[in-house]
Amino acid sequence: MAGEENIKQKLAAKFGYLGESITVPRARRLSLTVDQGKFGEVFDYAVKELKFCHLCTITGLDEGDKLSFIYHLSQDEGVLLNLKISVPKENPVIRTVVPYFPGADIYEREVVDLLGAKVEGLAPGRNYPLTDGWPAGQYPLRKDWKASGVAKKEADTNA
Repeated sequence: MAGEENIKQKLAAKFGYLGESITVPRARRLSLTVDQGKFGEVFDYAVKELKFCHLCTITGLDEGDKLSFIYHLSQDEGVLLNLKISVPKENPVIRTVVPYFPGADIYEREVVDLLGAKVEGLAPGRNYPLTDGWPAGQYPLRKDWKASGVAKKEADTNA
């Protein structure tokens, strides 16, 4: 666990406000939750200084009154960092990470389509994974989403 403990110490030293939010749940794994306003600086440091050079995926979660996003980053040495932020569900705005990882485009489009996130800086493009005819305002991974009528509208659009 030497590598992940070293990373934990570097994060705690650089960002004292992270405090107890940095955990090492098991070997080669770190998790931390960061405030939305501090996300950019922590993400930048993790990528540039700590060499988390791979974005594995972005997981989106509906947690009731907020949406959370976990950025799964890894180093070449196999250490994985799960960096979590939460935003209000009524205004779920996050910043794009495409300047760091061009492939993040597809993950960000998923959280837009499936959870209704607004990704600042994401270039306009096609829906993914939902079809272009998917009804506006319908986010199928939100806990309060009701499928009634959507399947018929989708079928009519594709007919």
